[in-house]
Amino acid sequence: MPTPRSIQRTYLFLMLGNTLAASLIWGINTIFLLDAGLSNLEAFAANAFFTAGMVLFEVPTGIVADTVGRRASYLLGTVTLSAATLLYVLLWQLKAPFWPWAAVSILLGLGFTFFSGAVEAWLVDALSASGYTGTMEAVFGRGQTVSGAAMLVGSVAGGFIASLTNLGVPFVLRAVILLVMFGVAFRLMHDIGFTPDKGSRPLTEVRKIAAASIEFGWRVPAVKWLMVESLFIGGVAIYAFYALQPYLLELYGDPEAYMVAGLVAAIVAGAQMVGGLMASRIRGLFHRRTSALIGTAVLGAAILAMIGTFQQFWVVIALIVVWGLLFAASMPIRQTYLNGLIPSKQRATILSFDSLMSSGGGVWVQPALGRAADVWGYGTSYVIGAGISAVAVPCLFLSRRENAPADVIEEIGAAADSPAAPDSPAPGATT
Repeated sequence: MPTPRSIQRTYLFLMLGNTLAASLIWGINTIFLLDAGLSNLEAFAANAFFTAGMVLFEVPTGIVADTVGRRASYLLGTVTLSAATLLYVLLWQLKAPFWPWAAVSILLGLGFTFFSGAVEAWLVDALSASGYTGTMEAVFGRGQTVSGAAMLVGSVAGGFIASLTNLGVPFVLRAVILLVMFGVAFRLMHDIGFTPDKGSRPLTEVRKIAAASIEFGWRVPAVKWLMVESLFIGGVAIYAFYALQPYLLELYGDPEAYMVAGLVAAIVAGAQMVGGLMASRIRGLFHRRTSALIGTAVLGAAILAMIGTFQQFWVVIALIVVWGLLFAASMPIRQTYLNGLIPSKQRATILSFDSLMSSGGGVWVQPALGRAADVWGYGTSYVIGAGISAVAVPCLFLSRRENAPADVIEEIGAAADSPAAPDSPAPGATT
């Protein structure tokens, strides 16, 4: 029988491999797209199609995780994402027009949706079944620290490899690592504490789970407002990260200094490591999780505005560090809060729906801010992004107003204790 320690080791290894593979291209992705001949608008529109793919497939793949299994969903994700990444390299070599980039970006979104929700749901259910007695902030914080370390190595390595070879090589390495992770997950990741609901009529089961997800997700006000918040915060965060690559190169004065672009991801990675360690401490400063989330959201918007206003290279670098720390520290707190609001049976689907909302923000925010960058410059686009992200703050207050038990309790959000469990409706839930 797997122990809480062995389950956490597997989770951390999956986070390590996933993030290492992904981060190899994070520091150069926007430059890669611009090098392929796309404009700022087209580059961020391609990213928007990626997030649109996540919007389209988040819930269907979440349902796959709840009906077929979390492990099966993860394995499908590694294969799909590896193939789509290699197609990206082909388009770059061919200097393809915009629309093939849009199509492959949607396929990339599909690959990531097989991951989102599935791994997190697997972890929470497996720890519940194995008798874990600690807090989920601690586990998510360690996962974030490991991811930050992998991102630090991957982003620096990606920029360095691109400087020595070309912009396509890090993408090929990413595809290879994903195939390695397929083998690792096949051996180590097994559904524990969760039995896939495999009925005789798959479509009926899909409709049943989807309906339950709406009932215990969107119709629960505390969950709904948290998801609406991600529609603004998530979209701006995606743009802010990827636009930093050309923005810093512009401030630095050398458009081919790929190591500087890799530095962006490395800084965010380091901030993620420290932020993950800080999460429990920050949470301890507040009586409620929503108070911590509101505070970090307000400060994050202010920092984004300053990144766009103070257009000096080293000043922007320092502000990126602060922004990364705030964003990273808030994530484990948010994950614990959200998991405490939803039942185990629909966990992966509802978590995927939450990711859908964040991706939905990216669909409209990225091309809008990309166009703003084309017309007024990157600095102005960051100021506009800060205004968009500030809209999320009232949503957090509305979630807080529901006084959900998960806002204050420390215990793991198991289904039996969840305010959104089927036999214990959440405050304000529609019946």
